[in-house]
Amino acid sequence: MKVGTCSWTDPTLIASGWYPEKIKDDAEERLRYYAARFPLVENDASYYALPSQKQAQLWAERTPDGFTMNFKAFATLTTHHTDPKRLPKDLRDALPKEALAKKRVYPKDFPKDAVDELFARFWVALEPLRKTGKLGAILLQYPDWFAISRENKAEIARARDLLPDDRLAVEFRNATWMSERNREETLEFLRKNGLSYVSVDEPQGFPSSIPPIAAITNDGLAIVRFHGRNAENWKKPGLTAAERFDYSYGKKELAEWLPRINELAEQAKEVHLLMNNCYGDKAVNNAAELAALLRP
Repeated sequence: MKVGTCSWTDPTLIASGWYPEKIKDDAEERLRYYAARFPLVENDASYYALPSQKQAQLWAERTPDGFTMNFKAFATLTTHHTDPKRLPKDLRDALPKEALAKKRVYPKDFPKDAVDELFARFWVALEPLRKTGKLGAILLQYPDWFAISRENKAEIARARDLLPDDRLAVEFRNATWMSERNREETLEFLRKNGLSYVSVDEPQGFPSSIPPIAAITNDGLAIVRFHGRNAENWKKPGLTAAERFDYSYGKKELAEWLPRINELAEQAKEVHLLMNNCYGDKAVNNAAELAALLRP
């Protein structure tokens, strides 16, 4: 059972004072400091830009044996939009002129072989962590508009094919997948494709709200991501991601999950518990509190 956070580089964390002053501006020392305190982290930078093998090698070198780094899949791989400027030059040049003029491009704007190439480059980039045994899971987080359908199931299955061998975990942001009517169908689909379901704790009452259900669809790995419960900011326009996740869990709220976490641990070989309330030092503090609650 490993506990960590969904970022170690968030600007609000760096500004919070959690990192000692002498290292807060040193990227290498920040990761070493984090990895000395937590055995797990999720790398969310890979959502915004493809990682490079050179950078992945540095991440592997700067973390101790037994450390685990999960990766959030690059935006295009999960049907999100991306800024063309964040693409490698050759793939950016392959875009049609009308797509290049946009600030947001979606998978439909790419030639099909270009999207396949993005999958391939993402997979290859993580090889240094794969070789050292530090690569955890690749998180496939699908957007709010990605509702349950035959077409979207095929999209997920395609991601499974294009990211071979690695552990893949799926997080939904559209409630249709986990409605009472569709829940078993969704979980069975993930089981058949060897995908781990990502359980979540998040604000309820929105079309995107997934109920806080702990479920296992791959006995090798179960994941829970804690997004906070800031319902007021959850869908408020114009806010930064950090402001949406600005929430500090009380110990009683964390303790609510203990029976579910223990149930996951009884069924899965590995359990990843990730705090995504990444505003200031709230995620690292809550991660430490959750780890303490889980100690015998």
